[in-house]
Parts: sequence; C-alpha cells; structure tokens
Amino acid sequence: MSAPAQRPRFGNRRLVRSLAVAGTGVAMVALPLFGATAASAATTGTTAAAASTTAYPDNLDGWIRESLDVMAQNGIPGTYDGIHRNIMRESSGNPLAINNWDSNAAAGTPSKGLLQVIDPTFQAYHVPGTAFDPYDPVANITAACNYAADRYGSIDNVFSAY
Repeated sequence: MSAPAQRPRFGNRRLVRSLAVAGTGVAMVALPLFGATAASAATTGTTAAAASTTAYPDNLDGWIRESLDVMAQNGIPGTYDGIHRNIMRESSGNPLAINNWDSNAAAGTPSKGLLQVIDPTFQAYHVPGTAFDPYDPVANITAACNYAADRYGSIDNVFSAY
C-alpha cells in the first residue's frame, strides 16, 4: 500500500498575493540642431507612479496580516489581537488542525484550520479573492472573521468557541 499524499507547503500552493510594479519614469528633451533658439526647444516628460509591493511571510504573523488587508478591502472588522487570540485557542496556530471528536465531527463535518471552521460555514462566508480551501490560512481566517462579524459584530467579540 502506498503512503498517503502529503499536503504541499502553503507557500508552494498559494498564489502570490502582491502587486507587481509596472512602468518606469522617462523624461525626454529635444534639443535644437541648427539656428533654433533655446526658447524653441521642446521638452516633454512622462512619469509613472511606482506601486508598492506587499510581501507577507508564510507564517502565522504573515497570514494574519494578509487576512487583515483582505478584510479591510471587504469591510470585515477585526484586529490582529482578536484574530491571534482566537487562533491560539482554536488551533494553537496549526493551519492543518482538524477536530475529529466534537459534535460537528460526529455529524460528519469536522472543524478545520486555524480558526476551526466547518465546511458549510466556510462555504457560506468565503471571501472572494482568497483560496476556496478551508486549510488555506488566509482563506480560513477571512471566512471565520466574516462569519464572526455577521454573528457577533467582530472576531474581537469572540472569547470562546463560536
């Protein structure tokens, strides 16, 4: 019997979520060759604003920070401390955590990921732009925070299993 397939590391399967910088500033000056005065020389210029790039580390701190950026873009409230507190209680920071013993698991829908979300909740509160995978750390955090915002006003208001 062959060994079960191992999940790839998150950094290898997640899309890079950063903004690429495009464009360069260019300035051109046309100088007169014969008989023209300095006043007749044409000057043109074009510039492009450089966009900033945000790179997130592939660890708990990076996942939370990336989630907060996605949440801000989607109007989902929550703070770093509120998210971190709940992650440490629910999964101790393990994105592959699964609860195979509680009432959800007994009903066939175990809680998964950093914030222990069950599949129906993940599907209902998934945030577009994140992976559709409850084990993806950013997708799990943003879906759980979206759910907590709907139910409790914010993940910051959650102090026990939810």
